[in-house]
Amino acid sequence: MKFFSETFTCAGGRPYNEDSIGVWKLQGGLLAIAADGLGRHGGGDVASKIAVDELSSHCLHTPCMAQEAMLAGFARANQAVLARQTPACEMKSTAALLLCLEESAVVAHIGDTRGYHFSGGRVVFQTTDHSVSQLAVLQGEITPAQIRFHEDRSRLIKALGSETDRLGAQFHRLDRLRSGDAFLLCSDGFWEYVLEAEMEADLQKSAAPGDWLSLMLQRVGRRVEGGHDNLSAIAVFCV
Repeated sequence: MKFFSETFTCAGGRPYNEDSIGVWKLQGGLLAIAADGLGRHGGGDVASKIAVDELSSHCLHTPCMAQEAMLAGFARANQAVLARQTPACEMKSTAALLLCLEESAVVAHIGDTRGYHFSGGRVVFQTTDHSVSQLAVLQGEITPAQIRFHEDRSRLIKALGSETDRLGAQFHRLDRLRSGDAFLLCSDGFWEYVLEAEMEADLQKSAAPGDWLSLMLQRVGRRVEGGHDNLSAIAVFCV
């Protein structure tokens, strides 16, 4: 199995970009990470860079799909963000990670930066946000589609930089990848403007990851208003 990727990140309508992303090629695989710093705490750009640096260092040193190893990487990133916090700057970050090796993959995340897996042109897996609005879905108060417009959509219940013995990062293993499968990692500033059905429609029109991102970004461009959030995405094709 071969993996091809394309990335995009920008400040959007904000003064600076608090998202960080990275993609690394591995022997027989690929590692991709997207992180979104929480600006209301200050230092979001620093927190997201720490998240990407720590998670990538952990995974590149020992590429391992075991749940314990992956969650240990998130614990390491959490401690690194905590170490940079001050009373005046309680920086935090979300993160989503994709590790592909041969015909298997792992998606792990914390917060509301999402990971999607597409097979046969359809979403077959997506991460569950660690947010107040996601809790409202689980309690039957709103539908999943209403998360994008919920008044508490930006309020998170889990993030890197948290003082807790149980961080709560989530792990999902995907075996038996097929040629034509695709993955998307994206910050909330991206998925807020692109519905899952639209991700599928644009994927089915695309011959390469860059084509897919371009079509989705056209949708974002038509919908954003002034002052909109940073937005980042990583698209991966399995061939």
